[in-house]
Amino acid sequence: MQERTLVLLKPDAVKRHISGKIISRFEDTGLKIVGVKMVWASEELTKRHYPLDEQWAKNVFEKTKSAYEKDGKKFKYKTYIEFGKTIQKWNADFLKEGPVIAMVLEGPQSIEIVRKMIGSTEPKSATPGTIRGDFSSVEAYSVADSKSRVLRNLVHASDSKENAEREIQIWFKLEELHEHKTAYDFLF
Repeated sequence: MQERTLVLLKPDAVKRHISGKIISRFEDTGLKIVGVKMVWASEELTKRHYPLDEQWAKNVFEKTKSAYEKDGKKFKYKTYIEFGKTIQKWNADFLKEGPVIAMVLEGPQSIEIVRKMIGSTEPKSATPGTIRGDFSSVEAYSVADSKSRVLRNLVHASDSKENAEREIQIWFKLEELHEHKTAYDFLF
């Protein structure tokens, strides 16, 4: 069951010169790189990558609002759409801060494997041994919120087969994806 997933090494990974270390982690597991390139993300590209999805916005709004209330803090956003647009803008701004390395990885259950390898979205919660747990600087939602920005967490990875297919089409043309054999192909 080969599947493909999109991985983005975000500007913080590129700026810190740890892209090679991160890429080698994926290759060490036997995942095959079938596409890779460095991209300066445009506004249009970031909006296609981070579309404003109402259900996502509702979930993030409720989760964040609850966390604020639990900590006794006032949550300044009144609607989930307002909050969703803010997060969308912050995500876009972050991807445009510097070059991004976009990759398509292939292998059995590659989406699940990559998500486990990168670790928790919030770097301070990522366990040692994960990419975010080993390489992220001290970063937490509270830090990002205080600076009115998204988390600096090094890597984006598709979270579902549907999103992987959509995201790969956004970042890569079909002719940029390559079929080839690796030493691991005999296993699959």
